Amino acid sequence: MPITVNLDVMLAKRKVSLTDLSKAVGLSLTNLSMLKNGKVKGVRFGTLEKICIVLNCQPGDLLEFQPYTDTEIDRSSNLIEAIKKNIENMK
Repeated sequence: MPITVNLDVMLAKRKVSLTDLSKAVGLSLTNLSMLKNGKVKGVRFGTLEKICIVLNCQPGDLLEFQPYTDTEIDRSSNLIEAIKKNIENMK
């Protein structure tokens, strides 16, 4: 997946445990763990805002876009074609 979650990196930089972050933002440890491990399909802006406030960071410190590799493009060509078609339709 081209979006990487760097929550673990920011937690280490700020010396904050996942448990402490969970308590501070009001999210379950399970949900934060899933986010940290990239096992979620999305995150609410409100949640992202709370995490950024507690960790004193920007959303870009937590989320990173990494382009598809050639192998991944082959596997996800349907997705890319659909995106291209949608872009063309917007013009």
